[in-house]
Amino acid sequence: MNLRGIVAVAGKPGLWKALAQNKSGFILESLDANKTKLVANLSTAKIAALDEITIFGDEEDLKLTDVLERMKAVKSIPDPKADTRLLRELFREVAPGHDEEKVYASDMKKIVNWFNILKEMPLFDEPDPSAEHAPEPVKEEVKEEPVAEQKEAKPAAKKAKAVKK
Repeated sequence: MNLRGIVAVAGKPGLWKALAQNKSGFILESLDANKTKLVANLSTAKIAALDEITIFGDEEDLKLTDVLERMKAVKSIPDPKADTRLLRELFREVAPGHDEEKVYASDMKKIVNWFNILKEMPLFDEPDPSAEHAPEPVKEEVKEEPVAEQKEAKPAAKKAKAVKK
């Protein structure tokens, strides 16, 4: 799943795609049918990249991308406005080991809503470009030639400077 450039903006519904960056912030476009454009100022807007979001876990945090991948395999995803109990059951399946005290119903609703937005997009089925490993560069063998021993040079005598009075 390729979520590079997809962000959530605090206080704004839905998801946004980062189109460009200028010195004061980002130019974003909504992922809905309206394709609304927004300039998000870095000093005032709280922007979170989806590929960097984690979910509180009992032992270690879970990556959002991993949870969304597991959600692909689930046959029926409940409506984001569904009962909290249904959402909690879903999260026990797709995010095993999540901290049930720290992951609130509002967080689960938001993630299910994001999943519903992303599942229709082609980037949802693209491989993550950061997961691809570049081939290791071939190392050339360097043959070391024997170096002739050099005689130690004696330190040069310091010249006394004439002091003018």
